[in-house]
Amino acid sequence: MTQNIKDKVVVITGASSGLGEAAARRLARDGARLVLGARRLDRLQALAKQLSLGEGAAIQTDVVHVDQVRHLVDSAMQMHGRVDVIVNNAGLMPQSLLESLKVEEWDRMIDVNIKGVLYGIAAVLPHMKAQKGGHIINVSSVAGHKVGPGGAVYSATKYAVRALSEGLRQEVKPYNIRTTVISPGAVATELPDTITDPNVATRVRELYDRVAIPADSFASMVAFAIGQPEDIDVNEILFRPTRQEY
Repeated sequence: MTQNIKDKVVVITGASSGLGEAAARRLARDGARLVLGARRLDRLQALAKQLSLGEGAAIQTDVVHVDQVRHLVDSAMQMHGRVDVIVNNAGLMPQSLLESLKVEEWDRMIDVNIKGVLYGIAAVLPHMKAQKGGHIINVSSVAGHKVGPGGAVYSATKYAVRALSEGLRQEVKPYNIRTTVISPGAVATELPDTITDPNVATRVRELYDRVAIPADSFASMVAFAIGQPEDIDVNEILFRPTRQEY
């Protein structure tokens, strides 16, 4: 389906590592024109250079700031004249038991995982409405379908992404905009390293060490959704490692 990816303008948040980096590498290989956002500018610029993306394709972006997300999308518009796809990928997973009362971590997850997605939608939607087309891809998780001990707040944010995505899907039908929510299982990224609760971190790390699949698997799902003919709207993808039970 790469014939439907080539030359599409794709904005990716959280692109400096993990799922976002893997998606950027795959879509660059398929001929997309990329504009990448992330907090870690040095890593982002190094990736953009490796992918030969050109001047201005790496933009420091913290998705908790709506003005920075707007700047990312507006920069893509200035460079390419349109935005065909946004991948709202930036996310955090500092799981902990509720009784640990890690309120600052709860706040940060809500800001990044929910508000960051909303800010991406807000930044791109006016442009896609005007151009009568586009594709908004939001990243949830298997934790947006199942809840486990230590994952209550993280799951809540990922359930929220699914709810936002379904509401968005229904609202954008008049504008020929496609929507996809992707829910990965255990995929090898830096996310487990953000867990500060030692007991939860050990449990999650053991799961990932046992079953995690490469981030390229996520990139394949992104490419699959984007690469479909324009009259096919792949609304939801849930995938896990074959060996993962949770």
